[in-house]
Amino acid sequence: MREYLELVQQVFEQGQWQENRTGVRTLSVPGAMMRMDLKKGFPAVTTKKLAFKSAIGEMVGFLRGSRSAADFRKLGCKVWDQNANENKQWLENPFRQGPDDLGPVYGVQWRQWPAFKMLSPDFVRIESAKSAGYRVVGHVQPYDEEEVVILHKDVDQLRHCLDTIIKDPSSRRILFHGWNWAQLDEMALPPCHLLYQFLVNKGSGEISLCLYVRSNDLGLGTPFNLTEGAALLHLVGRLTGYTPRWFTYFIGDAHIYENHVDMLQEQLKREPFPPPRLVIADRVPEYSKTGIYEPEWLEKVEPSDFTLEGYQHHPPLTAPMAV
Repeated sequence: MREYLELVQQVFEQGQWQENRTGVRTLSVPGAMMRMDLKKGFPAVTTKKLAFKSAIGEMVGFLRGSRSAADFRKLGCKVWDQNANENKQWLENPFRQGPDDLGPVYGVQWRQWPAFKMLSPDFVRIESAKSAGYRVVGHVQPYDEEEVVILHKDVDQLRHCLDTIIKDPSSRRILFHGWNWAQLDEMALPPCHLLYQFLVNKGSGEISLCLYVRSNDLGLGTPFNLTEGAALLHLVGRLTGYTPRWFTYFIGDAHIYENHVDMLQEQLKREPFPPPRLVIADRVPEYSKTGIYEPEWLEKVEPSDFTLEGYQHHPPLTAPMAV
């Protein structure tokens, strides 16, 4: 994929060396982007072998709201093992709930964002909140102040996105994110890919995705995130009746780890192959054919439902992950 190689080359040419929490220096550029036309194919890296099954397994884990490295392993993805069980800061975190626990990462926020309201005991306000799915979970009375009613619900952000695509496709508010300030200290790793926005063109029957990534390791992270974002767009399009089109990928801190330099320089020497095509299994319903809205397939899909057709790649390349 040429967009990816061009970004790697840009960081080599314009990046500056910086220190970071991992102890491995990075060559970094602030503010970068790629824009890919999915009509031309799936954005799989071809200058090395893509760990497609692992990336799709991680995406499926996110869709299910998984918070355990064990759950990701069952889906064919082992990338969370180190963060769950070898990250010293996380091992010492009082919120960690034992081996393999990751805390409320990514998918937990996507599917079960914890929402609270603190209201004065006003009947109209409380009933309005209840009608929106909140339930009363307690009462508090700060010193010398009026009693406050506490209400809570879990917000399924991704489901809300699909519902809005069906009901109000012209909305510019079809988005979800994972940067929950109240729970960052409870996570093994704060989210890197943190803001997703779907944009629908009802006239052309197309759906596009803008993804913002606060910090991206170009050697290992970017190929994974490109795969997951594009696969998610294909799945959402299938369940809502739209054809995937533009995938725009924004990065806050685009960087190359010092111990990934050789791997990426080797990739720059290789000529990319034509992009493959993503195929989703027939068992996953197509809204455009059935006319039946079945958003529950967000949780029902399996990694085996996704395959790459016509994927050619150069020999594998490996590099260590910085934790």
